[in-house]
Amino acid sequence: MNARRSAAALAATAVLTMAVAPVAAADDSPSPSASASLPSGLYGKADPKFDGVFRQSYALLAQDSAGVEPAAKAVDWLTGQQCDSGGFAAFRADPSEACDAKTPVDSNSTAAAVQALAALGGQAKTVDKAVGWLKSVQNQDGGWGYNPGLPSDVNSTGIVVGALAAAGEKPAEVTSQKGKSPYDVLPTLTIPCHESGGGAFGLADMKTKKLAANADATAAGVTGSLGKGLVLKAGEARSLTACKKATDVEQAADNGASYLASTLRKDGHLTSSMPGSDDQPDVGNTADAVVALAASGLTEQAEKPYAWLEKNGPAWAKKAGPAAYAQLVFAAHATGGDPRDFGGKDLVAALNATGPEPEKTSGAGQAEEKKDDDGMTISVWWIVGVGLVAGVGIGFLFSGRSKQNL
Repeated sequence: MNARRSAAALAATAVLTMAVAPVAAADDSPSPSASASLPSGLYGKADPKFDGVFRQSYALLAQDSAGVEPAAKAVDWLTGQQCDSGGFAAFRADPSEACDAKTPVDSNSTAAAVQALAALGGQAKTVDKAVGWLKSVQNQDGGWGYNPGLPSDVNSTGIVVGALAAAGEKPAEVTSQKGKSPYDVLPTLTIPCHESGGGAFGLADMKTKKLAANADATAAGVTGSLGKGLVLKAGEARSLTACKKATDVEQAADNGASYLASTLRKDGHLTSSMPGSDDQPDVGNTADAVVALAASGLTEQAEKPYAWLEKNGPAWAKKAGPAAYAQLVFAAHATGGDPRDFGGKDLVAALNATGPEPEKTSGAGQAEEKKDDDGMTISVWWIVGVGLVAGVGIGFLFSGRSKQNL
């Protein structure tokens, strides 16, 4: 994920590649028609049509991980987006209208909402209903596609595994009618060691059906194979290992993490390749990769990309939006970093400033936020009588997971 592409493009690619999952970051600058009518409980100013539930879930989950109690109306907005079936669509402009067969509920929005609401607590009914829907649309191979009926892809399966774990389920025991679990399908979505991109998780080309190595899919595959969600602690430190045939999820996770470590070794960041444009550093996918490396225990290999994120992430997040801030918070959390001092920037205050004021904040102090003439959020932290001015970062919404991030 770099300055992630628009959610509209992401949603379209989900159908074209049959292997896309949102994870953060389109430009979050206000659209001409959307910002004036946005719900007061929603985070971000961009049109929420393609990512409202996703970015809200990321924002609330990141706040919770940083000791922030989100605004009640922000939580209510998210729970109000749920359909009677239990699933969530990307955005429902009028939640009072019942969902019908044409409502595009999807596994990614639903899984993100589950992870956020399970972490916040007090939402058992909503969470259980959403988990029930996810189970009802599980593919026979044990995985999930972006929308019901699409073939299983790594990103969707990975984020659903995280949701199941967050809800107290055992992913290995969530099986299809054919007895397959997500842990059965994930190893089959990896690139053989002897091929180009060996060890990576891949996305399938719709025409050829052949998997192509994809960094963000690999990050999702690693965390999913380890049974972890978006917020996690680093695994036990281990050494880098050579790629071996992925006969189970443990080996698939090791191979994927090693692929990411090798890809990041040179520059400390991933790049995104889009037709007709030059390759660009991909901040969002780099953040995902840092989380995956930490989850796998490759904490030493995560140090260089984390340092790169501290330098380049806040400016990106400011442009991309609340989900981007959240993604950086997840990277800090996974590696034991401080999201309130991320390269000198306070990610938590910046995230809080993109939506309704939280109920309360715990941590190093209480934030007093205001807008300057340029619309930039200034967070002033008072710690033992010392005023510290922290700059704000720059944003994220969907992870262009269909891109070839190599």
